[in-house]
Amino acid sequence: MEKGESEVNVEISNEKSVIRTFQDLDVYKNLYRAMVLVHQKVAPLLPREEKYDLVSQIMRASKAAPALVAEGFAKRYQIRQWRKYLNDAKGESNEMIHHLTVCIDLYTAKIDVDPCKSVIKLYDVSCRQMTRLGQSWQDFHNNK
Repeated sequence: MEKGESEVNVEISNEKSVIRTFQDLDVYKNLYRAMVLVHQKVAPLLPREEKYDLVSQIMRASKAAPALVAEGFAKRYQIRQWRKYLNDAKGESNEMIHHLTVCIDLYTAKIDVDPCKSVIKLYDVSCRQMTRLGQSWQDFHNNK
């Protein structure tokens, strides 16, 4: 890793562990980690003129994805509802990928690009995790 480059650890576990709460889900942990990084490493560095536009958007969208997973987890036995929440969280994650790409393209001189790229990767992995989670959860319940 080169100087100044940020590293983001993505939590993906192949071990089958008991899931008691939404906080046990790897995807929730990754989305929460992405939110914290956005709030600490990206948003504060954006120019003041973006305070009520881009900064506001990324603050909202970064909080929405983990919150949707948490809220949807309460409806996990209603497969259609659970998948809707996961799909909405994927939508928020895709929105964050867009916003972070805008940050990179417009404000390269003002922000550190490496954390943005790392968080984009984290959102990309999380989207794939949510797709697999929705399918595996349905398969689990269909096989009971």
